[in-house]
Amino acid sequence: MSRTLPPELLLEAYARGVFPMADDGEILWFSPERRGIIPLDDRFHVSHGLARALKRRPFDLRWNTAFREVMLGCADRDETWIDEVILESYCELHRLGWAHSVECWDDEGLQGGLYGVALPGAFFGESMFSRKADASKIALVELVRQLRESRFELLDTQWITPHLKTFGAYEVPRKEYHKLLARALLNGRERSLR
Repeated sequence: MSRTLPPELLLEAYARGVFPMADDGEILWFSPERRGIIPLDDRFHVSHGLARALKRRPFDLRWNTAFREVMLGCADRDETWIDEVILESYCELHRLGWAHSVECWDDEGLQGGLYGVALPGAFFGESMFSRKADASKIALVELVRQLRESRFELLDTQWITPHLKTFGAYEVPRKEYHKLLARALLNGRERSLR
């Protein structure tokens, strides 16, 4: 297997609603029957506790300064779909301006963040991690803020977790997801964030 997935293959896959994950040395491709979405309108929910944390500003928020480190943080768990092929492939997408990271820093270093892929009008969230309380949540709030500012229409989370449900994430059937994706890409104006 090559060291990376070709960028054009990855971008075409995302544009068709498909994404890769590594499993025991093999790259598998997914298009779930039900797709997770985080709303970018007023249905996006920030809990009272998180709102208090945001007011304290515990982290310095940065974009795209430590993309590889964010991916490594996301991969640092008992089971992960991020192997060397995925890591190098997305680092190449980042180098080309298609993949982005949101990072939470403090005086002790990188404490959390997230990464994903941006096509015009749509952002595909891949993974997030936290080393300190609320770091990944604060990174997600920052991502939503920037996506709204850049007039993105879709924030894809692949699958729903209890953590994402607290933000108002919901599922749609594959057919509806493809309609939302097509509309977002048609209306999309930019892919660069920050």
